[in-house]
Amino acid sequence: MLVLTRKPGESIKIGDDIELKILSIDGDQIKLGIDAPRNVDIHRKEIYEEIMNENQVASQLPKNSINLLKNTQKD
Repeated sequence: MLVLTRKPGESIKIGDDIELKILSIDGDQIKLGIDAPRNVDIHRKEIYEEIMNENQVASQLPKNSINLLKNTQKD
């Protein structure tokens, strides 16, 4: 893990397209600004993990689940 020290107003570049800027520090909270291309998904870690868990559950549904859902919508 790379550990860097930055002050408000300073930035960190990730590759050519992503910039993390320290906007402010208030006690134990840091406000980050993230400048990245629109095709780059940005999530808080806990949200990202929830998305990955939901995708894992969805991938384990029985193969006939789509057909069951289609039949349910016709009723």
